[in-house]
Amino acid sequence: METPTFSIVVPVYNEEGCLDELYRRIVAVMESTGEPWELVLVDDGSRDRSTEIIKRLAEQDRRVRPVIFARNFGHQIAVTAGLDYSRGQAVVIIDADLQDPPEVILDLIAKWREGYEVVYAVRTEREGETWFKKFTAAAFYRLIYRITDVKIPVDTGDFRLMDRKVVDVLSRMREHHRFLRGMSAWVGFRQIGVPYKRAPRYAGETKYPLRKMLRLALNAITSFSYFPLQLATYLGFLAAGLAIVAIPVVIILRALQPQAFFGQASTLIAVLFLGGVQLISLGILGEYVGRIYDEVKGRPLYVVREVPSDDQTIEKKS
Repeated sequence: METPTFSIVVPVYNEEGCLDELYRRIVAVMESTGEPWELVLVDDGSRDRSTEIIKRLAEQDRRVRPVIFARNFGHQIAVTAGLDYSRGQAVVIIDADLQDPPEVILDLIAKWREGYEVVYAVRTEREGETWFKKFTAAAFYRLIYRITDVKIPVDTGDFRLMDRKVVDVLSRMREHHRFLRGMSAWVGFRQIGVPYKRAPRYAGETKYPLRKMLRLALNAITSFSYFPLQLATYLGFLAAGLAIVAIPVVIILRALQPQAFFGQASTLIAVLFLGGVQLISLGILGEYVGRIYDEVKGRPLYVVREVPSDDQTIEKKS
């Protein structure tokens, strides 16, 4: 089989209603390039008919390469597996829900041909989403931009094109708590954004509820910033500062009015405040220590149940 110029990596989790339409639109877009391409569909432990549909598409079209996980490992890990299995000179990451229109891939390719090695899609509009989702997403991107050590472009997701040299660097970065849009910014190279309008989900339900968004945000912050640890230090200085200020105040009030601060209320408030600061600090430290623990265990990022028939070499990936 001819080595592809382009690899399209799609993580899939319970997307049976989107897969046929996704395949149709990607075929239409990629055939217009006149270049060889492949579609890497990573089934992240789907519980609906997604696995069956992926296998059917692979049987119908040799350019479709299925990677079937043994269980659900998460979106970022599924994308990582897709990068591991991709063979193209340029690799495009796109979700299966069609909120990121496949037609935008042509704009990404145009910038890649101009010499850019990372071309990320920038969301100028977000259709079909609630005000709460839009607000929290905007706040998340701007918070990450301000507190992380790497300047991650705002209003961008994982929808992007990366040159093979960038993919090879990312494939050597095997941390378990992954934030790929931050990792692709960290590696450097020539990068540029392409604006686009995000469409409503084609079918099914979102796979990123608030709980998963918060987990992703936590991974982003702890992977690229020491700000939470610094925040714990600031809280400690604040508590100590309040105590230093309170000492002369209490002495003066007790001297002027012996009944001032009678009872245990003030002591209880001080103890609760200091206890809260300590617990917050321990929790922040625990998040970082927990991530260290996950890394030193040395477990593989994912376990594959089935791989493309022409690729049995994934055991080299850890």
